[in-house]
Amino acid sequence: MKFGPVATRYAEGCLIAHTVRLADGALKKGHRLSSNDLRRLIAAGVEEVVVARLDPSDCHEDEAAGILAQAGDGGGMTLEPPFTGRVNFRADSDGVLVVDKQAVDAVNRIDPAITLATLPAFARVTRGRMVATAKIIPFAVSRALVEQAADLARGAVRVAPFRSRPVSLVATMLPHLKASVLDKTRRITEARLSVSGSTLRKERRVAHETAPTAEAIRASVADGAEMVLVFGASAIVDRDDVIPSAIEQAGGRIVHFGMPVDPGNLLLVGDIDGIPVIGAPGCARSPKENGFDWVVDRLMADCPVTAADIAGMGVGGLLMEIGTRPQPRETSPTPAPPRKIEGILLAAGQSRRAGGVNKLLATINGKPLVRIAAEAALASRLSRLTVVTGHMHQEIEAALSGLDLRFVHNADFTEGMASSIRCGVNALGSDVDAAMVLLADMPGVDAGAIDRILKAFSPEDGITIALASVDGKRGNPVVWDRSFFDALTRLEGDTGARHLIGEHGTSARQVEIGAGARLDLDTPEALSAAGAIVVPTS
Repeated sequence: MKFGPVATRYAEGCLIAHTVRLADGALKKGHRLSSNDLRRLIAAGVEEVVVARLDPSDCHEDEAAGILAQAGDGGGMTLEPPFTGRVNFRADSDGVLVVDKQAVDAVNRIDPAITLATLPAFARVTRGRMVATAKIIPFAVSRALVEQAADLARGAVRVAPFRSRPVSLVATMLPHLKASVLDKTRRITEARLSVSGSTLRKERRVAHETAPTAEAIRASVADGAEMVLVFGASAIVDRDDVIPSAIEQAGGRIVHFGMPVDPGNLLLVGDIDGIPVIGAPGCARSPKENGFDWVVDRLMADCPVTAADIAGMGVGGLLMEIGTRPQPRETSPTPAPPRKIEGILLAAGQSRRAGGVNKLLATINGKPLVRIAAEAALASRLSRLTVVTGHMHQEIEAALSGLDLRFVHNADFTEGMASSIRCGVNALGSDVDAAMVLLADMPGVDAGAIDRILKAFSPEDGITIALASVDGKRGNPVVWDRSFFDALTRLEGDTGARHLIGEHGTSARQVEIGAGARLDLDTPEALSAAGAIVVPTS
């Protein structure tokens, strides 16, 4: 490939390197110049352009990215169409990302022009999340190098889907251990299992002694459990302690004790005839992420966990300071000050599916949808409301005139919902404890529903995300603890923050608020069914 400036009259068939804006429309970066394009450029006085001229042995960036992505696809993913030299991989289901690191590294060492990037190996992913991307840096690259990269990338990336299964819980008891602790452990464990669709079939509580613990483990396996979780009243401190001894007495074996992940060091992995038996560390009684999650996630996706796998978890295994993890709060003898939770109302969208109208300006009973949403938020216990505007911002602001709120304008609203979330979060003050993200096209969410969700938000209990739901299905709005603000400001695209909820499912609490949780008026049919009166936009 040859790159550089050429006289415009000689540039036919070349790829233009930089977008050129003309009175009758722009010629975008990467566009292949036609004879008509050259006439337009010359008429506009553009006598020279910077272009890329491909050689016969070159492979166009889009074709190259497609070849690499198809080779690297090991299953469980959908590949997006190539665009500007990039192909994104998206998960087809909730599960765990499996990556052949050596293969990916080998691909990236071939040539700086060829890149393959992924999320961390064994990251928990949710359906639709981008898990990898193949990107060709220049406009073209040697076809021979692309074929070499494709050979190395074969099946290097896949999503192992979670498989729901019955799980049994064995809890040992000592006199000092309160029943309320055991009850909370069960609830938190059920929430953890729900991420994979698994269920807690039965709980057995026995004395913290080898014989009764072994009998409970045997009974759990006999009942058909496909995983047994053992929570000890006292931490496992040695391979000959009560729980490992009970696993062996039950006919099992110890795969590994101890792991280089903190919290989670005292985890034990055992096995009885192919059924995993996990001796849970004490930190697994909390919903906060720990090494227990790393092991259980892999097993729920039918990814074996060996002693070598656990020994390899040390890099990245220090979890104590991760910002998106809930942090414990110190108790105080004096009442804590009320939390400052602000609302972010997203009202910047272009209503592309609404049939030529701005749906937020459609009225129900004479009131615009955006005003209905804003008034509900202002009538709730939210400390303050910020409205993020974008498309037709002047009309949106006029529809909200007289209300006690503030506006922030999202100049990048065409990029999708993520840009509006970023804009809203960046506008929050440093003293804000949490933020509720609301959609302006959901008239079924009233002040009462908002307050019920706010009440469910409880960081001191490990609940750092609270969201609306209907019949167990996630909806909107969603409250986010400030520990997620950094992650929210790094969102991209038009899918919002659903993947963050999936990744931190044990820290999320759903609040049933009825159909309003999922009733968003996106289409002309939905607007009509809701009785909305629309005014076509000019």
